[in-house]
Amino acid sequence: MAPTSQQTKSSRVKSIATGKQPKARVARYLKTTESQLVEGARSVLLMKGIRCSDAMATVLKDMRAINAPHSKLLTKNNVIIPFSDEGQQSIEFLTTKNDCSLFAVASHNKKRPNNLVMGRTFDRHIIDMVELGIVRYKSLKDYGGAPKKRIGSKPMMLFVGDRWHLDHQYRRLQNLFLDFYRGDPVEKLVMSGLDHIMVFTIADGIPVPGSDSDPLPAIHQRTYYSKLKKDPAGGKAPIPFLTPSGPDLDFRVRRTEYAAPDVWKAAMKQPAAIKKKAKKNHTTNIFGETVGRLHLDKQDIDRMQGRKVKALRIAAKIEGEEEKQAVESELEREEAETNKQFRQTFGFGADEMGR
Repeated sequence: MAPTSQQTKSSRVKSIATGKQPKARVARYLKTTESQLVEGARSVLLMKGIRCSDAMATVLKDMRAINAPHSKLLTKNNVIIPFSDEGQQSIEFLTTKNDCSLFAVASHNKKRPNNLVMGRTFDRHIIDMVELGIVRYKSLKDYGGAPKKRIGSKPMMLFVGDRWHLDHQYRRLQNLFLDFYRGDPVEKLVMSGLDHIMVFTIADGIPVPGSDSDPLPAIHQRTYYSKLKKDPAGGKAPIPFLTPSGPDLDFRVRRTEYAAPDVWKAAMKQPAAIKKKAKKNHTTNIFGETVGRLHLDKQDIDRMQGRKVKALRIAAKIEGEEEKQAVESELEREEAETNKQFRQTFGFGADEMGR
């Protein structure tokens, strides 16, 4: 179990007061609870509310199977009302104690039947919570003969509907789903490891009786097992064949409580050590090709010295002699014209002045 913030604070105060370092085992464990540059998989804590029906208990069990091995299910009922201050303090204590940053609370009562509250924490405090009302559910047991995903495999996630990118509330909900089911962070993927896909579709809402507000959209969650087979057309890339494997949910959003802009900005901040340095003069076109720009000094071809071979040296010598003869002939022609003009003017040539 992870130490609570109060336990961590008391241990630090004790070490400062006594001047003694904690034991090596305790120091190693406290180091694992500190903030890291690259976080691993986020664990999920699944809990039952004050009253929880058998159907909602089955939902929690299936969620544990989907998020395994990074999930933990508490079997006893908890006196927790998530959207109250006392309930949030209880959730923060339990998530800190079990070292989980994601949580889900299932409950069932007359006012809110088949209720599921999903949320996440940042710095041991709750930042996002969403209350979902489940309308229809089909568990893993209903797909007894269907193939199931492997433990620890990452899902492919598809979000269908315009609201996912047009509505701010549903963009945050999409981000929560991605954070909830993403699994281990990886740098490379193996195609054989992509064995299931989760599809979230927003359908047109149904008007609520006695309400003038816009109808609430229904969200359909479907899970399919993906099996890669050879392309019958002869292509190199395999073709996935989808088989429904469950669990399947139909639900609507009842209440939301998202983080304030400043808290969200702090949660999304990345350390400078892992940020990629921008490459200058590098751009990517619409085809995904990297285009670079090179800056070179102005080239003076006349001063560039290439390889001198014998044929080039002879040609350069002949060219130099021809230029010299041309210059000399031009000088002789100009001198003759000068003498001619001088003779016409003075009666004798300029070359006869020194005689």
